Amino acid sequence: MDNYIDEFCNYLIIEKTLSNNTVISYNKDIIQYCDYLQNKLGVTDIKAIKREHIIEFLSSLYDMGLKPKSIARKITSIKMFHKFLFLNNYINVNVSSFIELPKLEKDLPNVLSLPEIDALLETFSEENAVEFRNKTMVELMYSTGLRVSELVNLNIEDIHLSMGFLKCKGKGSKERIIPIGNKALKLLEKYLAFERETLNINYDKQILFLNRNGFRITRQAFWKILKEHLKKLNISSHASPHTLRHSYATHMLENQADIRYIQELLGHSDVATTQIYTHINTKKLNSIIDEFHPRNKIHLKDNKEGDK
Repeated sequence: MDNYIDEFCNYLIIEKTLSNNTVISYNKDIIQYCDYLQNKLGVTDIKAIKREHIIEFLSSLYDMGLKPKSIARKITSIKMFHKFLFLNNYINVNVSSFIELPKLEKDLPNVLSLPEIDALLETFSEENAVEFRNKTMVELMYSTGLRVSELVNLNIEDIHLSMGFLKCKGKGSKERIIPIGNKALKLLEKYLAFERETLNINYDKQILFLNRNGFRITRQAFWKILKEHLKKLNISSHASPHTLRHSYATHMLENQADIRYIQELLGHSDVATTQIYTHINTKKLNSIIDEFHPRNKIHLKDNKEGDK
């Protein structure tokens, strides 16, 4: 089945234009799936795969103790794989079309408060090119809601300082234009005018954020930098680069930005994805009501008198 898996990965890259990380995830899932079919069930011909085989594989994942979210991702991979086989006439029936995704409870994203964002940015100095670059990256990510992969893949041509916006390619190579906040814009201007030159030991003309060796900084390196600075503030260990994106969207919503506008800025294809931030806002409003609503305050007073 290896040839089909290789073709499937090419299909994801060329036709579906998925990111490398997404393709790698699909590839791992399908390798695991095909290994199970061949080694556990003795199925070596893709035309011999039945719905029962898929169900048995999924049952084995539950037995292994995998979380529903992980299993749901593998189901998505399997359905995509069988759809590819069917569209290319490698199979006559798409047996995965009857497999449904489990309903998952959406976890509320981890978000930093505005004071925490301010405190985080204060932990970065501007005394050398590396520190200045780090601060610029964090400020820009919070200012625009970029994904970390979008941030590190920015090129100089994507930044339009005079117009105050940037262009980036998100999931599915969809291009979007995002305004840059004033603070991030000022840091970018100084970084491009002075600090980038110090890091540009290879005379690169494209990459925006360079590492110490003059190459494009990686997602892993940015995560390590952010983690170190979050640790200085004793901020939740669950915080990550994506937390900056969540914080951007949540703070925009709290300041009355239209959810459709936030959807466009984040690059979500479906507004339902963006609506998770309305749940965060609702949670905050509930806590405010509990604290400040007069009926709730009376209730608290009654409880105190009852204790006497």
